[in-house]
Amino acid sequence: MINKYSKHELVAIYLGLACLLVFLLAPFAEAFFVSLRRLEDVFQVPYSLLSENMGVEAYVTMWTSVPNLLRYILNSFFIALSVTLLALLCIVPAAYAFARFEFRMRDGFLTAFLAINMIGAAVLIIPLYRLMMATGLLNTYFAMIIPGAAFCVPTGILLLRTYFLRIPRDLEEAAYVDGASRVLTMRRIILPLAMPGIVVVAITTFVTAYAQQFLFALTFNAIDDFAPLPVGLFKFFGQQHVAWNELMAASIVGTLPVLLVFFFLQRYLVAGLTSGAVKE
Repeated sequence: MINKYSKHELVAIYLGLACLLVFLLAPFAEAFFVSLRRLEDVFQVPYSLLSENMGVEAYVTMWTSVPNLLRYILNSFFIALSVTLLALLCIVPAAYAFARFEFRMRDGFLTAFLAINMIGAAVLIIPLYRLMMATGLLNTYFAMIIPGAAFCVPTGILLLRTYFLRIPRDLEEAAYVDGASRVLTMRRIILPLAMPGIVVVAITTFVTAYAQQFLFALTFNAIDDFAPLPVGLFKFFGQQHVAWNELMAASIVGTLPVLLVFFFLQRYLVAGLTSGAVKE
């Protein structure tokens, strides 16, 4: 294998990637060290990353400060997983249709999907509230799952369409010549080859749905049993003070399900990239 980069270029690349990694992980490291502090030491002056009397007390007391914290985490996981499955049911066939079929206004629809990504959820929150009220979905999981999936579908279609375009049409045409139907070709040939893209879209959708539940939950749900993690984190904000160390501890614990899902799917992502590689 021919090395295309000089030593200086490799050093610059690795140094740049290391700086970017430190920049991205700095907020998480700060949150972790705050979670280990006592509340009276969170805003100590002068500021230092480490402090005396650091411990895991916040990780113990947060469960009693917000008793339903575990329920909120499970709700967030369930809502994000439901959003991902519902979104994929719409994204996969739509992305395949945009990649393979010629029809009028195809580019116009793609432009419309791109434009929808520019619209924030806050702009549509009142019409969505009226829609949820008219359909009787207020104060249910569906009130958070359906809008969450709807906002993830345009981005997923645009991402997955590029993966379908990379799959040679000759493979499908050869299957049709052998007598395979479009459904069988889709299931046996297209979907396995597009699996890396589907996994990427699934991870992106899950992380987005897990992190952006606060607005929909606060607007469409008034039942505490259905509330997701962001609503639970908001309860650490008291009238007189904010338990910052417990809030950071709960945030870190609440992030663990996302990390577990990412690392679990990453194995399939790497396997899919290897087995699904094709040449034009």
